[in-house]
Amino acid sequence: MDILWGLLTLPYAPVRGVTAVVKVIAGEAESRQYNPVNVRRELEELDRAAAAGEITPQARDLAQQRVLERLTTPTGDPGRTPPRRAATAGRRRSPVRRRTGGRRGEHGGRGS
Repeated sequence: MDILWGLLTLPYAPVRGVTAVVKVIAGEAESRQYNPVNVRRELEELDRAAAAGEITPQARDLAQQRVLERLTTPTGDPGRTPPRRAATAGRRRSPVRRRTGGRRGEHGGRGS
């Protein structure tokens, strides 16, 4: 069955490949955008430019505000919050219960 399915969907392989590449690129871009090292580097670059007189303090404050807004509202949508990878990385998820098969009620499940 897998071989037959693979042959039938072979014309769509380039689309699946492009989709996979886009997902990888989007994931990398998102991780770089929210990486604390990159955020700190941006803020330090703004401070350096303001100290050198390349930008005004008001322009620096505005740019810093944009960086901080990007962290708190990644899509510009006030209802969304940024992904919190570090806080949830160590958490364990509850195990998923799966039915082993058979009809409902046959193994003591609901409805019996």
